[in-house]
Amino acid sequence: MIGQLLTCMVMSGPFLTGYTQTINDWYDREIDAINEPYRPIPSGRIGEKDVITQIWILLAGGIGLGFLLDHWAGHEVPVVGLLSIFGSFISYIYSAPPLKLKQWGWAGNYALGSSYIALPWWAGQALFGTLTPDVMVLTVLYSIAGLGIAIVNDFKSIEGDRQMGLQSLPVAFGVDTAKWICVASIDVTQLGVAAYLAAGLHEYTYAGVLLALILPQMFFQYKYFIPDPIANDVKYQASAQPFLVFGLLTTALCIGHVNTIADAAAATL
Repeated sequence: MIGQLLTCMVMSGPFLTGYTQTINDWYDREIDAINEPYRPIPSGRIGEKDVITQIWILLAGGIGLGFLLDHWAGHEVPVVGLLSIFGSFISYIYSAPPLKLKQWGWAGNYALGSSYIALPWWAGQALFGTLTPDVMVLTVLYSIAGLGIAIVNDFKSIEGDRQMGLQSLPVAFGVDTAKWICVASIDVTQLGVAAYLAAGLHEYTYAGVLLALILPQMFFQYKYFIPDPIANDVKYQASAQPFLVFGLLTTALCIGHVNTIADAAAATL
């Protein structure tokens, strides 16, 4: 199990997240030349051949590990491999023309947020349990918080996005409105999940832990993000993001706990 866990982490992290980041940097090179000209691609430190090679290695490695995990787990349907292909497709249309979802604020931010929250969760659930509709619905809704996290990244790119015609939310709505959309997406989603754990699943301990992890995020929002989302975006993410990730882990552990109890009860019938 440890080997499968580590392999799944390497697939989701270094390979497929790396693929997502690299292909996004490649198709954003003109925008980055305006916003962050010191980055490796716009500065010329990494050439086209190296970038394309890296994209293909990361993509092939991630998808290959997905199908390896299916074989390892004895899946009749290669769920993890298919998820890796689907996630890679979403990453491509997020960054690349003609669709380039990131040019449409809401669609692009949600695509990115769900790729970081729902898809890795689905892969882990499929590998170590059963990917059920209720888990899929919960994670798709939880990905609204991911939409908020994706908006945070847009503030540093306002000037380049505006010049290149990308309708990111800070460009479309302005900095002040976009920062509140961002904060609301993150906080209301997590508070809703905490309420579901308590009122829906009656798992009050898990709900309390999740609430305790939400409060520091709200504190750092008011300390760093809301006063100046452009200057403090990195500082805010470094401070608040770990609590969001541990909140995701808490929710996943809660769902696993509930499913284990349900499976044990079913086995006695």
